[in-house]
Amino acid sequence: MNIPDIIERGDYRYIEAGSGEPLIVLHGLFGALSNFKDVFDHFASRFRIIIPMLPIYELPLRKTSAKNLAVHIEGFVDELQLDRVHLLGNSLGGHVGLIYTKNNLERVASLSLTASSGLYENAFGKSFPRREDKTFIRDKVAVTFYDPKHATDDLVDECFEAVNSREKILRILSIAKSAIRHNMSEDLPAMKTPVCLIWGKDDIITPPEVAKEFHAGFPDSDLFWIEKCGHAPMMEHPKVFNRILADWYDQRGIGK
Repeated sequence: MNIPDIIERGDYRYIEAGSGEPLIVLHGLFGALSNFKDVFDHFASRFRIIIPMLPIYELPLRKTSAKNLAVHIEGFVDELQLDRVHLLGNSLGGHVGLIYTKNNLERVASLSLTASSGLYENAFGKSFPRREDKTFIRDKVAVTFYDPKHATDDLVDECFEAVNSREKILRILSIAKSAIRHNMSEDLPAMKTPVCLIWGKDDIITPPEVAKEFHAGFPDSDLFWIEKCGHAPMMEHPKVFNRILADWYDQRGIGK
């Protein structure tokens, strides 16, 4: 299946396909919609799968934070008049999903996290230089993955353009700092929602210890590992990722 055209509805932009229970997919800081193409294709036969575009570069700078991205998702769910939703988030998207879940427990039927921030992470560094050669940026993107072949030219170009844009880099740093400040370890015990954790064994950004801490903190979670996998399991090992998630949904009686 090709990624469908982007739908614009008020302040919201998103893609969707399928029917049934709503599954909202939340991308990361540098996450393009295409990062979830295999997830989108696989689960469109089971859910009404929806991927909203997070307004990372559109919010006013003083409101650019993980918390306000979660507020955006609250408005999005209201706009689409969705009742109980399933959430799937990668990296920053997982953090946004955590905040949304904390504030809307009765509206979240399940939460799936892969390489999520929310506890701690090893980011690119304390700050981005505004201008660097592409070799430097390519090396930084490559550490996201176990196999650096996934650091495609498109991903490198996207990061290179972002770090050389004053407006974008200020927002990237604002969100990164807000995510670090907003540690959610004390919030996890109240989240009784079923949680699926899928983690790369070789993730150096949100390393395995983060997954174990999430697993220990949630009242009802299952933790799955993917070998030879970094910070984006749904991209590096899409078939394995989709099988794990589909099997978990089966075990929990979720979806069609």
